[in-house]
Formats: sequence, structure tokens, C-alpha cells
Amino acid sequence: MAENKLENQDYEQDLLTLTDEDGQEHEFEVVDAVDLDDERYLALVPVFSDPQESLEDSADLVILKVVPDEESGEEILQTIDDDDEFGRVADLFMERLEDTFEFEEDEE
Repeated sequence: MAENKLENQDYEQDLLTLTDEDGQEHEFEVVDAVDLDDERYLALVPVFSDPQESLEDSADLVILKVVPDEESGEEILQTIDDDDEFGRVADLFMERLEDTFEFEEDEE
């Protein structure tokens, strides 16, 4: 008789520290990654050190594009400036993550 056994698996968050234009560091968890049209994109959510702050914040989903740095050749993250490209990628992430996160549509 086969025995089903639930093993204790360690859960490790994939964390990134990003620096904003003002030089302040912010920590994010990578919640998903996707390849689309030969490009790679990451979906991130902010990580808070204070649990209360985490509950009070709406935690916007941040979507960034992975691109090679021309100087170093290493991969860097950049914002997506093209509205059509951002819309396609955002829709894809929202569809993939709808069971995990509750999304609110922005009203313009």
C-alpha cells in the first residue's frame, strides 16, 4: 500500500531590493514571472517589516521588464513606458494571479 506523506517544505520568498530615484531602498517579493514576445517581465509586491503596515497598505502590484544593462551586460529591471505593452503584460499577470490576489480596477 502506498503511503501519502506530506513533507515539511521550506518556503523561501524571492526577494529583491530596489533603489528609487531618491536613493531609498525598498524590498519587494517576486510573485510571478512571465515571458511574452521574447521579453521577460516580473510581478512584484512590496514587503513590509511591520505586519501592521502590511495590513494597512493596499500593496500595489509592480510590473517591471527585465532588460540587459548595456554597460555591464547584467540584467536590470526597468519600468514599462509603452502603454500597450504594459496593458498586455498587466492583463496577463492579473489573469495568472487572480486566485492569489484581489485586484481593483483603476478608474480614470
